[in-house]
Amino acid sequence: MKKLAAVVCAVFVAALVLGVVSPALAAGKTHQVKATVVSIDMEGKTITIKDEKGEQKTAPVMDKAVDELKNFKAGDKVTLTCHDNEKGEHEGVTDIKKG
Repeated sequence: MKKLAAVVCAVFVAALVLGVVSPALAAGKTHQVKATVVSIDMEGKTITIKDEKGEQKTAPVMDKAVDELKNFKAGDKVTLTCHDNEKGEHEGVTDIKKG
């Protein structure tokens, strides 16, 4: 029984190292934010928005959302998909949609 537990543990650790399990465990969470674009910094890969509460925020843009930046300008109404780490801390914008 101890050998079986050791083998299962070893397989799990190997899967973590190879990245098979870690994306699911470390994926964090996402949430959506409706906002108005204030400005876009293509070089710095950031977007500044005004949220529904009227608060202005600047966030890094990640992944495929970087390519989407060129489709938006100040004044556009957008829905951002934001990625948070496992602690709930904001990491960046992963998707941008009109509306």
